[in-house]
Amino acid sequence: SIPSEMLLKIFSYLDAVSLLSVGCVNKHFYELANDNGIWLKLCSSSFQPKWKMKSKQTETVSLGCAAVQDKKPGYWKKEYIFKQTSAFKTRVMRLVKVLDPYTGLPCKNKEAMKVSGLSWIIVLKDRNGKEHVIEKPNLSFKDTSVTILWGGTDWPCLDILSTLKLFGVTPLLPDQSRPPNKNGPRRFSLIAEYHLANLTESSVAVGADELVQLFSLSPGLLVGIWKEKNEIAFVMASLHYNQLLERSILGSATVQYAPPPNKPLLDDIDPEYGLHDYTLHLDLHGRSYMYLCGSFKGLFCRKGDIENGYLRLTVVSLKDNRKHLPIIGTLGICWETDVFKGNVKDCFMMDLTLLDEIGKPFWCFSAPVYMELSSKASGLYDYMGHIYTADYVDSEGKVCMEFVWLEETKEYLAISLVLYVSTKKVNSWYGTNY
Repeated sequence: SIPSEMLLKIFSYLDAVSLLSVGCVNKHFYELANDNGIWLKLCSSSFQPKWKMKSKQTETVSLGCAAVQDKKPGYWKKEYIFKQTSAFKTRVMRLVKVLDPYTGLPCKNKEAMKVSGLSWIIVLKDRNGKEHVIEKPNLSFKDTSVTILWGGTDWPCLDILSTLKLFGVTPLLPDQSRPPNKNGPRRFSLIAEYHLANLTESSVAVGADELVQLFSLSPGLLVGIWKEKNEIAFVMASLHYNQLLERSILGSATVQYAPPPNKPLLDDIDPEYGLHDYTLHLDLHGRSYMYLCGSFKGLFCRKGDIENGYLRLTVVSLKDNRKHLPIIGTLGICWETDVFKGNVKDCFMMDLTLLDEIGKPFWCFSAPVYMELSSKASGLYDYMGHIYTADYVDSEGKVCMEFVWLEETKEYLAISLVLYVSTKKVNSWYGTNY
């Protein structure tokens, strides 16, 4: 019963977030909250240097203004949101540009996440099209990655689920003076989408303990299934800092962010010489515990190290025991829900950062890896024990590791680490032809 003119007057005192919220009440409020006169005033006050509108002009903006009449309803609202979003992305990306000289990765990730109000959610979709949103994850930060764990007791049955989507979520109009409002307008950025049909048959089994069995979905997602019933116990995602914020912020709700192609330096590489001066940073952890943290410089490969579509980089050699690496603690991945917690042994999260000769991230990932008992004999005179292998493969390369179990000291020792980089990856990076 309130006249529209009076409602418009009331709405003119609201800030942008409140206007967006009140527009969700009903169709009438939505039309009024899209009023170009109100949003033009917000634009002029927020972007005054660019708009060059004097204070008197701002006060006299009305429905009769040409800038209002010539535009469709909601035009200035879209302009306001676009400019605020662009300014927000610029502010966050400015923080990301500050690099750590040790890892070659952004060193202000936590600060950028706080400024952006970034969080992560997963959306489970069942076969009837109904969506289940899972929020409130536990975060675990490492030197080069962040591990995100969702655990609960109210997951839908696995048999009815079709897809799982991982989103980065930020406030549509972030306000640094107050924490993000879960019920306020938010922006979704699709990071990855996984198909859950026949999950236990189509994915890689990583390991199990008394309560759950782990299955790995590429890239970097672990799903824990209760052994007693076919239901999800928890979901764990591991995201590498390289392009973490870009993928969590710059994508859309339906399309993943695609990084720009690398611009190779002139005369950067000679195919006859091979790769040179590469640097590897490797972390092995179980979400809560760090088992191995190492940095290896001066990696290279010659033309003779290129075969079967891969360039081989030997990091730790079986024959050179001076570079063999002790593993701290018992390898395993820790998990927890609202009620239970556990540790799945003989598997771990691998964070790999391979930098090229100018220190630019060349190949980066964070993913679960499981260990297998090798069938070959030890053949090591310095160590007596069983040999275990741990391999990782994606479209850009392979990682092959070997461990020996030292029974006397009850610990693992990494005795071999070899990277195989895809020639397609190298050719697209440098514009060469191996």
